[in-house]
Amino acid sequence: MALGNHSTITEFIFLRLSADPRVQALLFVLFLVIYLLTLMGNLTMLLVIRTDSHFHTPMYFFLCHLSFLDLCYFSVTVPTLLENLLCQSKTISVGGCFAQVFFVFVTGGTEGCLLSVMAYDRYAAICHSLHYGQIMTNQLCNSLVCGCWGLSFLDTFINILQAMSLDFCEDQSIPHYSCGLPSLFPLSCSDVSTSFTDLLCSSLVHGFGTYLLIIYSYALIASTILSISSSSGRGKAFYTCSSHLTAILLFYYSGILCYLMPTSGSPLELIVSVQYSVVTPLVNTLIYSLRNNEVKAALRRTFRKYLHYR
Repeated sequence: MALGNHSTITEFIFLRLSADPRVQALLFVLFLVIYLLTLMGNLTMLLVIRTDSHFHTPMYFFLCHLSFLDLCYFSVTVPTLLENLLCQSKTISVGGCFAQVFFVFVTGGTEGCLLSVMAYDRYAAICHSLHYGQIMTNQLCNSLVCGCWGLSFLDTFINILQAMSLDFCEDQSIPHYSCGLPSLFPLSCSDVSTSFTDLLCSSLVHGFGTYLLIIYSYALIASTILSISSSSGRGKAFYTCSSHLTAILLFYYSGILCYLMPTSGSPLELIVSVQYSVVTPLVNTLIYSLRNNEVKAALRRTFRKYLHYR
């Protein structure tokens, strides 16, 4: 990255989550435990889905990519948070800050697109169950995932390249525990109107665009489920969508709150941000594993194989 326009300052200073060393130590232990649980959970999901032939289906193909995205997204911000809680220095270089913004944009944007693709997969499975295999081919699944990554990279480059032309002056304090474009705009002594407009437009097109696709898919799914005469059939159809709906609600509503709230460093803003970037990846792993009987059965098979080989 060419950072010639940022010669005025070389680093930013993060907000302290607490001035009390004991509270900081407690938060460090808490977030470290969450980080390890999320890391182990997503790696286990990836291992099980990739190695167990029962999961070589479109739904679990997308779920495998979702676990990978959660792992990447989580690993972008939480290690920095842990470092800041443990160390006296709460700083990050300008280049490191923009790198963090870049990867948050890519992984978060791709996850939003992937959730809409998974909604389409559930639509095909419930509304066109007889032709599901013909609709969700391997070629289409790969194309949809590549499209998610491609759109996210395009959106990221549009925002990052514009933001990298900003100048940053005396104020180095980011009222947050991680880097984000809304947090950087108040620190710039340049005109941020163009960057802000780009961010707003891309958020509306990317975020609300994928959200509307999800709403449309689930409207069709709800119509199909309500037309099922058997109550057990309706319950089974709804259950197949419940985990995905929970993941959607956590991702979108916490994300909307996180990015629409003013960057003031208020306790409420920090709580919402922690829930969005720290808690959501862990909850995604739990709802797709503990609520899924097939995943639990696969885990038991994997452990039995491991114990047998020993």
